[in-house]
This record gives sequence, C-alpha cells and structure tokens, in this order.
Amino acid sequence: MNIFTADFFFSIIRIATPILFATLAAVIGEKGGVSNIGLEGIMMMSALFGSLGAYWTKSWLIGLLLAMAVGLLESLVMGFFAFNLKTNIILTGTAINMIGSGGCLFLVKVITGQASTTALITKSLQIPSISIPLIRDIPYIGKIISGHSVLTYIAFLLVWLTIVLLYKTPLGLNIRSVGENPNAASSVGVSVLKIQYITIGIGGILAGMGGAFMSMYYAMGWSQDMVAGRGFIALAAQSMGGGEPVGSMLAALIFGFASALGIKISATGVDSNLVAPIPYIVTIIALVIFALNEKRKEKQRHSSAALQK
Repeated sequence: MNIFTADFFFSIIRIATPILFATLAAVIGEKGGVSNIGLEGIMMMSALFGSLGAYWTKSWLIGLLLAMAVGLLESLVMGFFAFNLKTNIILTGTAINMIGSGGCLFLVKVITGQASTTALITKSLQIPSISIPLIRDIPYIGKIISGHSVLTYIAFLLVWLTIVLLYKTPLGLNIRSVGENPNAASSVGVSVLKIQYITIGIGGILAGMGGAFMSMYYAMGWSQDMVAGRGFIALAAQSMGGGEPVGSMLAALIFGFASALGIKISATGVDSNLVAPIPYIVTIIALVIFALNEKRKEKQRHSSAALQK
C-alpha cells in the first residue's frame, strides 16, 4: 500500500490547521509571559458558538466572527482572574477547560435540546475551500496545496504575520520585554497589564479561529470533546518549536502527520483503538527529543562559560 499519496499530505495540512492556530496563540502567550493553559476550553466554546452562529444567521462568516469573539471574551475573562484578581493562571486555565467541556454540554442541551452533538453545519454553511488557479493544475503538488479551507491558508499566513508582529513592531518588542522581565518593562513606561491583556486576547482570537475550523469545516458541526486535546497538543508544539513561530508550525505539522498516519493505517482494517494513540506517542517522543536537545545545549553553554573564566 502506498501511504504517501497526495491525499495523505493534503490530510496532514488539514489536520494540522486547528493545532497551528492554537500553537500560534501559545507562542504569542509565551513570548508575553502568559501560559495560556485554557486553549482547549476556548476552542471548545468557540467551536460551539461558531456553528450555532452560522446556523442562526445562515452565514459562515458571521459564525466565524462569533467564534473569534467568544474566544476573545473567554481569554479576557481568564485574564481578569489571573491579572487583576491574582489567581493562579494554571488553575484559571484549568477552569476554562472544564467550562469548555461541561459548560458546552449544558449550553447544547439548553439551546438545541440535543444531548451531546449538533449537526447544524450544511455544505452551504461550511467555511469555503479555495481552489488555487495554476497551482491546482500542477501534478501531485497541486492536489496537496490547492483545495483547502480559507482558514488553512490564513493559518499559515499568520505564521509569517506572527514573526512580523513579534520582531518587527513596537508592540512585539513590548510583548517580548514583558515576557522576559516585566519589572524592567514597567520601569521604562510599558503598561505590563495592558500588554498581558493584549497578548492573551490575541491568543483567544486565534484559538477561536481554531475552534471554528473544527466545527464549521473539519467536523461539520459540534460534538462532545471534538477538540480532542488539540489545545494541549498546541502547548506541546509550542515547546517543541522552541517558542518560535516557524519551529512551532513544523511541530504542529508533525502532529498532523502522526494523526493522518493513524487514520491511514486504521483504513487498512487495523483496530482503531490501536492506532488512536499514535499522534500522542509521536508528540511525547518529539518532546523527549526536544528536552534532550535543550539539555545538551545548556551543557554546551555552561562549558563555554567555564572555559571563558
């Protein structure tokens, strides 16, 4: 069986898209000194309201905007508790994740009367795909690159925009300054609280886009625990990528590869319960490799410092 077909690589990109949105949110958060553990819950709630918004308004664009607004609102609530009320941000993020799971089930029951799923998104309400002229006609490559969702192309464009934001703008400089040393940033007139809110707010919008992709394109509706750990995987991808946009994007693609491989193997008749852990095993292995590499670099830095003395 030929695994590495054009459809297989197409699936990698499609599967990696929501992870990439959340990964970029984690990258920006980490640069600003904000560990956004609540990405999973934000994606869940955004996925629900994105699909409901599209269904109510009969517009996928309004559904997407609603998902982004919900992601922003949840992240700002998380920021209020963490920054203003001084609660532990890890515990706050955990609470957001619990709300994203149990809260969504409650809202689905109240709003739609359904138990754990809402198959509301029809073809007309799905986030549209784009067939790229010229590229689509290239043998093999065209089938991989062309035909993806609008959000997929936006996600990869945002990798470059994130680099520009963090390293080419005054706001990016302030974000990195607050993340590295908030006291020093404050001493030169930077509002640490404002930057923290901006950082977590941008992350919420990005996670909202990832949630919208899940319910309005990937799964064509909302279902219980549909995000399936992608918010946590995004945190792992951010760490694997060294906290940088390009490295984190590659890490997200690794997870996409592992998931696509699991689906491909399962299609051959192998028990799905045996292949389901493949993405998580690959992620753990990659994290171990990253940790060992970082440990080696740290030893080299210490050795260089000792030689200089």
